[in-house]
Amino acid sequence: MAEVSNNEKIHIRLHVYNEDIEVTVKRTDEVYYRAAAKLITDRYNAYAQAYRGKKSEHTISLMTLIDIALLYEREHAKNDTAPYDAILTKLTSEIEEALK
Repeated sequence: MAEVSNNEKIHIRLHVYNEDIEVTVKRTDEVYYRAAAKLITDRYNAYAQAYRGKKSEHTISLMTLIDIALLYEREHAKNDTAPYDAILTKLTSEIEEALK
């Protein structure tokens, strides 16, 4: 894997919910970090508005994490190529057998 030089990294400050977090990221990933911080903040605010006073901040944080992880898992499942790989392997095998 190619090494990332220091000039390709930048130091940014992300505002996540009610806290600023300083991170060093690849310049090309900055937009993703900022979008992730916004997603976390938006989801946390939604849960906090619905459950503040009823649930602890820790529980609200976990609910936020589960919500975002669910989005990730659904997207990941959409991109699962294993079934297609299996079909292609089977078809390739059948074609090679037929050509012998």
